[in-house]
Amino acid sequence: MDETRTERPLQPLLHEAVIALRAPSQAWSSADGSMGSDPIDGVYLGDIRVLRHLSLLVDGLPAEHLHTTVIDAATVRFDALVRSLDGAATADPDVRLRLTRTVRADGVDHRVELTSRRETAMMPALTIELVADLTGMTAIKSGASGSDSGVSVSGVVSDEGDEGAAWGDGTVSARLSAPGADVSVAGGVVRLETALEVPARGSAVFAFSLTMEDAAAVVSAASGPAPWASPSTIELASADDRLARWLDRALDDLDALRMVSDRAPGEQFLAAGAPWFFTLFGRDSLWAARLLLPLGSGLAASTLRALASMQGAASVIGTAEQPGKIMHELRRAAQSFDDGSAGGRPMELPPLYYGSVDATPLWICLLADAADAGMPDEEVRALLPNLEAALAWMRDFGDSDGDGLLEYIDDSGRGLSNQGWKDSGDSVQWRDGTLADGPIALCEVQAYAYQAAMRGAELLERFGLAMAAEWREWAARLQDVFRERYWISDPGGDYPAIALDAHKRPVDTVASNMGHLLGTGLLHPDEAALVARRLVSPQLASGFGLRTLSTDSRGYWPLSYHGGSVWTHDTAIAIAGLTADGFHDEAALLSEGLLRAAVAFDYRMPELHSGDALTDTPAPAPYPAACRPQAWSAAAAVTVLAALR
Repeated sequence: MDETRTERPLQPLLHEAVIALRAPSQAWSSADGSMGSDPIDGVYLGDIRVLRHLSLLVDGLPAEHLHTTVIDAATVRFDALVRSLDGAATADPDVRLRLTRTVRADGVDHRVELTSRRETAMMPALTIELVADLTGMTAIKSGASGSDSGVSVSGVVSDEGDEGAAWGDGTVSARLSAPGADVSVAGGVVRLETALEVPARGSAVFAFSLTMEDAAAVVSAASGPAPWASPSTIELASADDRLARWLDRALDDLDALRMVSDRAPGEQFLAAGAPWFFTLFGRDSLWAARLLLPLGSGLAASTLRALASMQGAASVIGTAEQPGKIMHELRRAAQSFDDGSAGGRPMELPPLYYGSVDATPLWICLLADAADAGMPDEEVRALLPNLEAALAWMRDFGDSDGDGLLEYIDDSGRGLSNQGWKDSGDSVQWRDGTLADGPIALCEVQAYAYQAAMRGAELLERFGLAMAAEWREWAARLQDVFRERYWISDPGGDYPAIALDAHKRPVDTVASNMGHLLGTGLLHPDEAALVARRLVSPQLASGFGLRTLSTDSRGYWPLSYHGGSVWTHDTAIAIAGLTADGFHDEAALLSEGLLRAAVAFDYRMPELHSGDALTDTPAPAPYPAACRPQAWSAAAAVTVLAALR
């Protein structure tokens, strides 16, 4: 026995769970549609789980699961057999049960249908048991099973005389409607009982619905159509069938992830991903909108305005807010957890948190790209004060030590220790596995900053504002410093370090971050060629996408969150950069890897998957706690379409 092993709560695994969603609601279950056997199971409204158990019996027995069909992002159908109701003893089943789950923005509907081919009618008893819950998402992610003290549920009767149930805490409320059923309540358990009259060679239906409301919600469902166009029929007809299937699933998922915030209720953005990040994230929402720009500028424009409404105005250590800074994360309440590194450290993130070093330059880059993609001049002009403030943040706050580079450090001691897109505690490490000390100056953040300064200068000049020349000079100085400090060598040749550490030493890990440098203008053509060659090396290119960390690093592990796994969006950003800089063969190679992975994941690409090599396995393993759908993973399909045109 391993005596070093300690019992501790474990983060729920997601890879085998079934999800249906329509932001801000989501429902997770087992493959048979039941809820309660896995810690993630349940119905959620935003960051609160409202229901944690659902079981269904026919004449006191469970049905036998047959098949699960994802109809669309919001609807899943579970088919089962009820052989206890069969007639003659043959191998053919006589009675089928179909449970259809449809998630609405404010709840979930269930429809139970029993269908019989028997020549005689029957009246089986249907019993559905549900358990109420009011547990927060942070606790569930940390391994909590549910509300330990239980939730008090009361029986209610509708105006039509139908029985139901209700529960809540004064802020979150839930109401269960079950027309035609007898409803009994015991503590937090609700039991629905009804007898279904199934005619000979016919069917009968029972339906029940859960409606939810959160008075403290800071994000809610977006109304109206999705603010992007569909790929043209010609594009889809000429696309690889795998890509067409991925696009179809991705755009449906993205539609279900659309949200608005209470700060800018008319401005749509994409929630980062289900279940953990079902809200506004600056970096994630910006990248997702940027990857979708080939389908129009509408989402980019609304995302820019949503984030501008929360742009920093003061210096606040506890929230990491600074004048001009773009936020990182918006929640209904503070979150407490550890940063996920070995040993961990306690973190307390406020409801509105600004701990991101890259969201601000990425906001500028998206504004410039959206203007090129057709965002109306008057809409761009309205955001010019935000542009000037964001540019000033890079100079006055992002470059905290005045060396011409953007770096980050958590001054509060309770925020994220790493504040780039690889934000886990062990994501920036030396090749020998040692963690780098901060402040950290990530290589890709310098590329974003360079591009932001250059593109920002273009916008300032275009609209007759001052400082364009000064920002070009600032960018040129950054480029010189980058070339002087980041380039290092190993037996494979020259490459850019992942970051500079607190002592301005180049951290020698070979990592996927370098892919983000392409297409930004930071690199000279010969430098871009070195990066392109490194990206498609066997150490980084797994055959299913781009590994986050090279296999020749001591910290490499194919199931490490940021230390060897493959992130779809990360690979897509590299593909976009390779395409922009003319490395079409390399872009095609990485695109093919993502298409192989898309097949393995039934065309719903998760947040990340394993870094296992194609030479070792025909399909990558799932990363078991990965979000799906994830906005920027889904949006990557559009990048691959553009690269393979």
